[in-house]
Amino acid sequence: MLSQDLARYVELQHRLGFRFRVQNTLLKSFVAFAERHDDRYVQATRVFEWARLAPSPPQRRNRLLTVRRFALALSAEDRRHEIPPADALGHSPLERRIPHIYSADEIAALMQAATRLKPAGSIRPVMYETLFGLIAATGMRISEALSLQLDDLIADGLIIRQTKFHKSRLLPLHATTWDALNRYLVARRRLGTLNNALFVSAAGVSPAYRYRDRQLPPARALDRPARRPRPTGSLYS
Repeated sequence: MLSQDLARYVELQHRLGFRFRVQNTLLKSFVAFAERHDDRYVQATRVFEWARLAPSPPQRRNRLLTVRRFALALSAEDRRHEIPPADALGHSPLERRIPHIYSADEIAALMQAATRLKPAGSIRPVMYETLFGLIAATGMRISEALSLQLDDLIADGLIIRQTKFHKSRLLPLHATTWDALNRYLVARRRLGTLNNALFVSAAGVSPAYRYRDRQLPPARALDRPARRPRPTGSLYS
């Protein structure tokens, strides 16, 4: 019965546009564990027992909360499903970082810092200057910007493909943004790469997402003596 409940729950998440891969894996593990004990409904004690099999406190808490959301959905139809308390395995020690909204002066300083990247004369400085400027001007996500292809640049703007909930959208561009992109495209053509990605490194490949915050000089570029906010996570409000 729990297997059937899980199948319906996963199908619902997919229809809502969620990939639900990690959660599906965890819930399959829990359901298999519960059914080995002949459970037909979610039982809080069984959830705790299964969650404690994880090797670390954050993983145990994640297991608990994943099954708890599953139980909440099932309990709406059948009260025999128990909902485990969210804090039964403690509270998360992690605090969400407060977003920093860059001012116009900070964005200008960030883009200026990008122009000083090494090696001088390569595509790297102009690529990062254009990348950060495009994010600031349009509000797109860094993952969306790095996924852009040359074919996504059309007369009406930029096509952002397969974003959240598997939808695409057209992003109009201001004339000044077009000017900046055209300057970058001139430098990109000189690189002679066959890669179809819009933004490419000096090696002719798309820059890795995980390195995006390590590319700029330290906080002195923004005149910030302390911890530097992420440049690609909070350029816009």
